[in-house]
Amino acid sequence: MPLEAKGFAAQDRRLLMLFRGWRKAGLAAQNCCRFAVHGQRVKVRDEATGYIGQEVVLQCIFNPGTNSSINISQVTWVKSVTGKKISIAVFHPVYGESYPWEGKKGRFSFQAPSLKDASLVIRPLKMGDEGTYICEFATYPNGNEEAETKLVLLAEPRNSAQAILVTANDTETTVATCISADGRPPPQITWQSNLSGNFSTSQINNTDGTVTVTSQYNIVPSSQANGQSVICVITHKTSKEPYRIPITLSIQYPPEVTIEGYDDNWYISRTQADLKCIAKGNPPPTNFHWSSTNGPLPRTVEVINNLLVVKIVDNLVNTTFICQVTNAVGTSSSQLNILVRGSPDNSGATATGGIVGGIIASIVVITAVITVVLICKQQQKNQTSCDDLEGPPAYRPPPPELKLQSTEEDKTLDTGTEVLLKPDLFEPSSVVENSNGEHLKYREVLITEDCMDFRCMPNPNMDDDYLEQINPIYNELSYPASVSCQEDKGFVMSRAMYV
Repeated sequence: MPLEAKGFAAQDRRLLMLFRGWRKAGLAAQNCCRFAVHGQRVKVRDEATGYIGQEVVLQCIFNPGTNSSINISQVTWVKSVTGKKISIAVFHPVYGESYPWEGKKGRFSFQAPSLKDASLVIRPLKMGDEGTYICEFATYPNGNEEAETKLVLLAEPRNSAQAILVTANDTETTVATCISADGRPPPQITWQSNLSGNFSTSQINNTDGTVTVTSQYNIVPSSQANGQSVICVITHKTSKEPYRIPITLSIQYPPEVTIEGYDDNWYISRTQADLKCIAKGNPPPTNFHWSSTNGPLPRTVEVINNLLVVKIVDNLVNTTFICQVTNAVGTSSSQLNILVRGSPDNSGATATGGIVGGIIASIVVITAVITVVLICKQQQKNQTSCDDLEGPPAYRPPPPELKLQSTEEDKTLDTGTEVLLKPDLFEPSSVVENSNGEHLKYREVLITEDCMDFRCMPNPNMDDDYLEQINPIYNELSYPASVSCQEDKGFVMSRAMYV
C-alpha cells in the first residue's frame, strides 16, 4: 500500500527512509566487527616464502580465547584462483583427511591434523603453488571463521659477469655484461664504477616461472679505460647482502710510443749515448723498428730490440731517429731530433752542481740549528735542576719536642754536649723553671746571615749551674767535639732547614 494511503506526509516519508538507512548501516557495522573478531581467532602468517623444489609450512592455528563454547566441526584449506576458491585439503574428526585437488595425499598434507592446528605442508614446491591460501574453520554457533596467507615462491639466481673485449674507438660500446639467471622474484642489477658510463637492463621470463635479468655496461672505450675495474651489484630477496662481482675491463688499442734517453748534450766523441723506445698497448707490442730521416742508420749505432745504442757520437748521428712499434691492433711511431754539439755543454752540470751544493748546505745549516737548540735546552734543564737543589725543601720539618728535666743524671752530662733550639722559640737568656723551682738555661745557636754552625760554639763551663739539655733531633746533626772549628769551613745548614 502506498505510504500516502497510510496517511504519511512527505516529511514523515523522509524520516522513515532515513531510519531504514541507519538500520542497514548498523547491521553492516555489526557484521564487520563480528568478522574482525573471528579473524583474530584464526592465526596465520601474512606471507610465507619457500624455494622451488623444497618444502614450506603454511601455519594455521585456531585460538578460541576465553570463549569455550565454540565447537569446531571441520578444517578446510582453499586456494584463491582468479576469484574462485578451490579446495586443497580437508580434515574431519570422524572422516579424517581429504585432498580434493590432487585426489590423494601427496604434495599437500596436514602437519599434525587436529581441529585446533590446521598447518599445511607443501613439498616439493612447484611454480604453480604460488598464490593466496585461505584457512577455514567450520564452527558452531558462529559459522565459518577464516584467515588468508600469501605464498611467495623464491628461486635463487645464478650470477655471472664478464668483460667484453673491444677495440678503442669513438662510439659508445658495451664493455661488460652481468647476468642473473633463473631467479624469482626478478633480481635487481646495478653498477659501480669511476668511469663515465651507463648501463641497460633487460629480462626474460622463463617457462618455469623464473626470470633471467641481463645488464650491459657501456662506455666510449679508450686506452685509459683499459685495466679499470667496474663492479656488478646484484640484489635479490634470497640474499641478505648484495652480491658483488668485480670486472676488469679489457680494451685493445694500438701502441702508444715515446723515445727516452736524449739529454740535449750529445757532443762529438761522446760515448754511452743511448735511446730507448717505450711503447704500451693492448695486446703488448711485439715488433720494434728503428730508422732515421736520412735513410739507413749510421754505422756507429747498434739496435737491440727497443734500444738504440750509440757507440760514439759523430756528425752522422746529427739526424732524426724514428721508432716504429707494432701490435695486433695496429702500428704507431714516434721520432726524436738529435742535435750534435762540437763540445760538451757544461751549463747543465753547473746548474746541477749548484742545486746539489745548495741542498748539502741546507742540510748542514739545519743540523747546526738543531744542535744549538738541543744544547740550549739541556743547559736550561741543568740550571733548573741546580735551582731546585739550592732552594728551600718542599716540606717543613716538624719542630723539636721540648723536654725540660732537672735531675741528678742531667747534671752529670758530658761537658761537650750541645743543645740546639730554635731561636724564635727560645731566646738566648730565657729562663725556665722545672718542677722543683730550679732554673734551666739554654744557649742560642750561633747563626750567621747564610747558615748556622753546629761546631763553632763554645762549650759550657763546667762550673755553670745551668746544664744544657740535649734535643735528640739536633744532636744527630752535630759533629764530635774533637773536630776543630774553622771560620771559613765546616758543615753549614741552609736557613730553610733550620726550624
